[in-house]
Amino acid sequence: MRTIVRIDKQGKIRPIRRRALDAIPAVEDRASLVALIQALVPLGLQAVGEVLETAVTQLAGDRYSRTGGQPGLVRWGRQQGSVYLLDQKLPVVYPRVRDLARKQEVPLPPYEQLKTPRAADAGLFRKVLHGLSCRRYEACAEAVPEAFGLSASRVSRRFIRASAQQLRELSERRLGAEEFVVLCLDGKTFAEARRVIALGVTRQGEKKILGFVQTATENEAACAEFLRGLVTRGLRTDQGLLCVIDGAKGLRKAIQTVFGRQAVVQRCQWHKRENVVRYLPKGPQATWRRRLQQAYERPTYAEARAALLRLRQELRTVNLSAVTSLDEGLAETLTLHRLGVFGTLGLSLKTTNCLESLNAQLGQLTDKVDRWRTSDQKHRWVASAVLAIEPRLNRIKGYRHLPQL
Repeated sequence: MRTIVRIDKQGKIRPIRRRALDAIPAVEDRASLVALIQALVPLGLQAVGEVLETAVTQLAGDRYSRTGGQPGLVRWGRQQGSVYLLDQKLPVVYPRVRDLARKQEVPLPPYEQLKTPRAADAGLFRKVLHGLSCRRYEACAEAVPEAFGLSASRVSRRFIRASAQQLRELSERRLGAEEFVVLCLDGKTFAEARRVIALGVTRQGEKKILGFVQTATENEAACAEFLRGLVTRGLRTDQGLLCVIDGAKGLRKAIQTVFGRQAVVQRCQWHKRENVVRYLPKGPQATWRRRLQQAYERPTYAEARAALLRLRQELRTVNLSAVTSLDEGLAETLTLHRLGVFGTLGLSLKTTNCLESLNAQLGQLTDKVDRWRTSDQKHRWVASAVLAIEPRLNRIKGYRHLPQL
């Protein structure tokens, strides 16, 4: 009998007894055993030797015995090899079995399974994404001294493979299964390149990353092609769609071109307010910012519009450029008021804060990268980061009122 010590949540040491690996399990149980072995570092190495020796005994019989095992199969020496225990690739000497009749080697099922890393790329991917340097991975990983294959270049290749899978998953994600009632669109400068990110809100208030596109500016042609791609992947607009944007003209034209009358636009009130006050001297900016905010907070469309028009008349005597900025797209900043849902959904949808929060979290994962080389690298990092963030996104406030849209 072998004793293994386990430390429980209270910090107490408790012995666990288990049987020695004196028999290889059935095929249906072998995968579970291999998964267990790969979690035992470094005890796994000793267990690997035991399970491989047991497999050889079943195939070719006991050492120096002419009985037992399967007819025609004999032991055929040993050879250098390697197995994976969690993220580490470890050297081992494994026994061989040969079929004399067919003149070929017989593979050992446990060894073939142990040669394949079990979610190792996923584990390494999470560590690098959340801040572990490729060059420092070997020193920080839970490795036994004999581990190899943890060089910076190898870690980098494995991260590229895992992040490329994340990019494919995001780019090919089907959207037809969800009923999206809100589409938030906003651009972010990332590694000296502009990216427009699309965030969908379902009827149940859940936030889903729909995709992103790299573009020099938020121009109509690039944004329209991006939106058509969302429609091709299953985004439905037959029941109407509320699009929340920051006010970019190219993005607004792209929504009109692709969705037509099936979509209504809510311009971000925060961006509108800041665009107006930036034309004013620094002294009165705080006062005008507060007054504009109070006007937008009026509960009904008529009250909010009247309050904004009064401010417009007063602003004409102060700065005509600020008036021009206020007039541009003013009606679309009151879309939620006009639909009668500002009181219930305005807190979440009157601005592009849903995406601003996502962009802030995106920066926490990507700002540590010192050197950006190719567009593919940037795409992989953005896709990996937003998919890592997505499960932590909360439902929007007032989501129970979304069916009104």
